[in-house]
Amino acid sequence: MLELAPAIAALVMGLACLIWGADRFIAGSAAAAHNLGVAPIVIGLTVVSIGTSAPEITVSISAALHDAGQIAVGNALGSNIANVGLVLGFTILITPITTARHLLTTEGPVLLLVTAGAGFCLYDGLLDRLESLLMLAALVVLIWATLFFKRLTPDLERTELEEEIPAMTMPIAAMWFSVGLIIMLVGAETLVWGAKMIATRAGLSQLVIGLTVVAVGTSLPELAASMVSARRGHHAIAIGNIFGSNLFNLLAVMPAAGIVAPIYLETATFYRDYLAMAGLTLLMVLAVAILHRNHRPQPMAPRRLSRGFGGSLLALYGLYYLILFAPG
Repeated sequence: MLELAPAIAALVMGLACLIWGADRFIAGSAAAAHNLGVAPIVIGLTVVSIGTSAPEITVSISAALHDAGQIAVGNALGSNIANVGLVLGFTILITPITTARHLLTTEGPVLLLVTAGAGFCLYDGLLDRLESLLMLAALVVLIWATLFFKRLTPDLERTELEEEIPAMTMPIAAMWFSVGLIIMLVGAETLVWGAKMIATRAGLSQLVIGLTVVAVGTSLPELAASMVSARRGHHAIAIGNIFGSNLFNLLAVMPAAGIVAPIYLETATFYRDYLAMAGLTLLMVLAVAILHRNHRPQPMAPRRLSRGFGGSLLALYGLYYLILFAPG
């Protein structure tokens, strides 16, 4: 165990740098964009959304550059699994949350379509540059479409996003943007080194390390954001954060590594990890659909995902870990 101490310390330090650096990076870039006259809704749906996935993206690029692409893919898939099973499950268990209909009519179908597309790319055991470029192109189209329709249909989520843009002078914003980016890059390098050392010395595959330690660590900001938002009554942010994060993981985090270098994957990546992610994603969207279909419009009867559903998600997340570490 002592021989793993430096690697574990590097892992913890890397995660801490990623989380703190991402917070400063988002604050600085959002404030700078605001000072330049960029519309708040554009900042919320681009700068802030991309910024929350910045830790995963920097880890993916760093992993690919260090011939550890499976950590990157494991991080993307594992983060999505953790976002639904752990983050959403724990959030609902603490505070049952309401859902908006647009999750069923817009974000839900898009997330299912993107999830299916990711499966098509991973099925053959290779994530190549062309597939990665197509996924990034899909992200650009998705951001454009989201901005277009959000401008036409302002909602509570838009108002909440606008309220979170910090007020800073341009020099201060530029300073925090630079500091946050540098700290994230250092954190990514440190984390990937620690993860590779743990995988080597503990006899675990890079994929498993990416699916577990790295994925859960980089999902901590989503857990904190969703829980705080739910407790404050900002339910649109709490659950919308999960949908948005999962989309960015598949369309930005994973292809960021695939563009650097083609990634050859273990067979279990598709049949165990991708299918687990797809199953949890489908369950989440179905729960929202059933909730809205069975709901009768009554002012005093809001649509809420129950604590029982949250407990079920946590149980399924635990079951996935049992399968992941099952002998043989």
